[in-house]
Amino acid sequence: MRSEVRVVLDTNVLISALLYGGLPEQILLAGLRGEVQLLTSILLVEELERVLVKKFRLDPRLVKDSIDLIGDMAEMVEGKSHLKVIQKPDGDNRVLECAVDGRADFVVTGDTKHLLPLTEYQGIRILSPSEFVRLLPTTMP
Repeated sequence: MRSEVRVVLDTNVLISALLYGGLPEQILLAGLRGEVQLLTSILLVEELERVLVKKFRLDPRLVKDSIDLIGDMAEMVEGKSHLKVIQKPDGDNRVLECAVDGRADFVVTGDTKHLLPLTEYQGIRILSPSEFVRLLPTTMP
């Protein structure tokens, strides 16, 4: 059974899930189990790949495997919106665009400077990983 809860994970949450585990990993695993429907876009996947390769200097094969995993479990949202809600960094607008175009219920982010202070955008709740985990339907391991 697939979940009706639609969620965009900010790049910082995906990186934390892949590299450090913890609550972000629990959310990613909920996506793998079908408890939530993860949403992403080409632009968000490209940002994830760029950060993993350039900032974290991960082996390109490992990065490709991680990107493939995200691509297999997440619904790819076609970007149609062009938002300017946040002035800088403009990449935060890509997260909101994916959420709006993908009809998301939630954005999960660790961005305390730009995204979390919004608390919601066009009816889409913006939560930290710890806030979102409390809403998950099952107890995580």
